Amino acid sequence: MKKVFITLLAVFYLAANAFAQKFSVSFPDSLLKQSFSGNILLYLSKDSKDPKSGTAGLDIFPCYRVFVKNIKPGQAVIIGDKAISYPVAISDMERNSYYIQAVWDRDLGGRSIGNSPGNLYSAVQKIRLTKNYNQLIPLKATKVVPEPVFKETQFVKELKVNSALLSNFSHRPTTIAAAVILPKQYFNEPNRKFPVRFNVSGYGGDYQRYSGSADPSLAMDTTAVIVVYLDGNCRLGHSVYANSDNNGPWGDALTTELIPQLEKTYRCNGARLLNGHSSGGWTVLWLQTHYPKVFDACWSSSPDPVDFRSFQRVNLYEHQNMYYGKDSTLNQTGTIAGFFPWFNMRDIYTMEHVIYRGEQMHSFDAVFSEKGSDGEPRRIINYKTGEIDAAVFEHWKNYDISLYLRTNWDKIKGDLDGKVRVTVGEQDNFLLNYAVKLLDGEMKKLNSSFVFGYYPGDHFTVSTPEVRALGNQFLEKKYQEWLAKHQ
Repeated sequence: MKKVFITLLAVFYLAANAFAQKFSVSFPDSLLKQSFSGNILLYLSKDSKDPKSGTAGLDIFPCYRVFVKNIKPGQAVIIGDKAISYPVAISDMERNSYYIQAVWDRDLGGRSIGNSPGNLYSAVQKIRLTKNYNQLIPLKATKVVPEPVFKETQFVKELKVNSALLSNFSHRPTTIAAAVILPKQYFNEPNRKFPVRFNVSGYGGDYQRYSGSADPSLAMDTTAVIVVYLDGNCRLGHSVYANSDNNGPWGDALTTELIPQLEKTYRCNGARLLNGHSSGGWTVLWLQTHYPKVFDACWSSSPDPVDFRSFQRVNLYEHQNMYYGKDSTLNQTGTIAGFFPWFNMRDIYTMEHVIYRGEQMHSFDAVFSEKGSDGEPRRIINYKTGEIDAAVFEHWKNYDISLYLRTNWDKIKGDLDGKVRVTVGEQDNFLLNYAVKLLDGEMKKLNSSFVFGYYPGDHFTVSTPEVRALGNQFLEKKYQEWLAKHQ
């Protein structure tokens, strides 16, 4: 009887999967004449009419991926329950209405798969999944993501530098680019030179946001500055302008290729100041601490984890699992007001197993991890279990800013001390305030002159006029100190 029961279960399972909903995806030769090899992704959303632009974690949505080889134009690929999936297989999805898009990832260097130039994608369709498991839903590519064209204005220019360092690393032409925003005095005072303020965006920012802008740069406090907006986007996420095994020498490319070209092209006086928020906050602290003679001051706002004893409250030196705390509760990645759950580590990592490159947690792997035998970053965790790979973490330690400062303070103090301000909201959504406080404690032990500020607000609301004014005043003060030495 037991054997009969098991056999019946197997038959029912096979039958259910044989008649699960499937998607038939294809592309015409009008979009791509050659065969396609790579990943095809499906993005679904109950609410968003642009599902392919969803961000893992910040948005929680069903997604699916298959890898294919040598698919010809017009040839259909059937996507069903064998696809890599989040949160469940297609046949187990809630019966409901969804907006859906398919994307053919040609992996040509853009960060966001859904919006990477050269990728093929289907128009948004609204579908309804029912109990009709014979349903076959066709999705045909109709468009190619275009290469953005930057529109320059009087005050806003595009700076695009062919990087020999990054091109040699990636074995294909690679540029490092930025938006340059000039002050109105740049044209009113044609003989005047200006300090440069490098503003680094957080994860997902894009310097193209300034395309077509007619506005001049704002004064730092009382001083007119040239603002250079850097976004750090690369194939695997946010480069954070750190030299890495997977992204390449972004820090060196910035300091030895882009900055020299900037200062040849525009009237810069040699002062270089940094500010950034979130991943940009981590970036500017990394650049200031690792290139202390290149940059003159930084204001780091709500930086990504600066001490890996609190990687969004997970102690990577002691904890063995990224998903679960010692009491077996789920570790949160995102919260409301630093307390109420929003999304957890397990959800974001399993989503990113589907959306396999360019997203936030895998972006950390790309910067902090060694390159694996498959040419891709080694993963800090087993995505199925959340178990932390201690061998991979050994390489991550090279990017623990707090550890770097504690280890190297005697060597770098003379060039660095007094140049750093770090601020964060007390209710940070991503629990980043805890790592900042650990760094603050370590710098106090070293009797450093680093300045730390804690303010009401979360990751998105901390930047009040008061906080911005204090940050600008800090940079202004450091600029005046630089000016006194160089006049």
